[in-house]
Amino acid sequence: MIATLVGRLATVPGALPGAVAQGLIWGIMAIGVYITFRILDVADLTVDGSLGTGGAVCIMMMLAGYNVWIALLMALIAGLLAGLVTGIFHTFMGIPAILAGILTQLSLYSINLKILGKANQAINVDKYDLLVSLRWVKETALHNPLVVVAIFIVVLIAVLYWFFGTELGCSIRATGANPNMSRAQGINTNLNKVLGLMLSNGLVALSGALLCQYQGFADVNMGRGAIVIGLAAVIIGEAVFSRIFRNFALRLLAVAIGSIIYYVVIQIVIQMGLDANLLKLLSALVVAIFLAVPYWKSKYFRGAKKAPAKKEAAPHA
Repeated sequence: MIATLVGRLATVPGALPGAVAQGLIWGIMAIGVYITFRILDVADLTVDGSLGTGGAVCIMMMLAGYNVWIALLMALIAGLLAGLVTGIFHTFMGIPAILAGILTQLSLYSINLKILGKANQAINVDKYDLLVSLRWVKETALHNPLVVVAIFIVVLIAVLYWFFGTELGCSIRATGANPNMSRAQGINTNLNKVLGLMLSNGLVALSGALLCQYQGFADVNMGRGAIVIGLAAVIIGEAVFSRIFRNFALRLLAVAIGSIIYYVVIQIVIQMGLDANLLKLLSALVVAIFLAVPYWKSKYFRGAKKAPAKKEAAPHA
């Protein structure tokens, strides 16, 4: 048994490039989740649908003969529209954010199925000019997915850092931090929530477009459980780098690195022989534990340190 375990672990280094590349792609999605979860303080479940929408639009655009960059742009726009629908549900119709996301996610399943025409569509790297592909993951050329997606993330973080430093970006951050005070300052919080949801789902759809190219197909269920992976990346990144990365750009980078850590750990666990059907359960447990750590620290550890010592009763005269 030990020999078998050692043999499986010996295959881990060969699988790491693929795990890192997939972690980078999902890192873009995790940055989108970070915008709603941490900046807007909104629980948005649209991402389970918008990830598949981005992949479906990208695949079908490329199968129709369009350039890969046009396909990525259209996938981004599709994600923006998905976020817009959730934002309208939440702000204009007064539906709670989590329920608005569920409604959009549910409707996107039918839309994604309509876009694809069937449950899944494949694309061949030999026939189409893809930006990333699993086949190139161990090559040293510039089209290696590790290089391409890393450049994507660096540019994306730079753009987001600039945007959230503008007046509009700061108003979105203020809306998430204190909506009541923001309204008192004349900020249109409903508009900012819609913009934040659009930006988040646009990034998620972009991640889905890259993911479908990387794996060579788009599936109507490819976004199922994406919110759990995104939350895992956010929580792991914060837990590991919160004391080191204080800058906003570095926090976004920590989220992307958290996604890589997540997929590397998943790869190691798979190589150790874990049933692949239990991966969703493992992801949920990881997120639950990391979310509970701050609560445990504040309730048990800090509370124990701050507990006042009992005073001795004064002796009776």
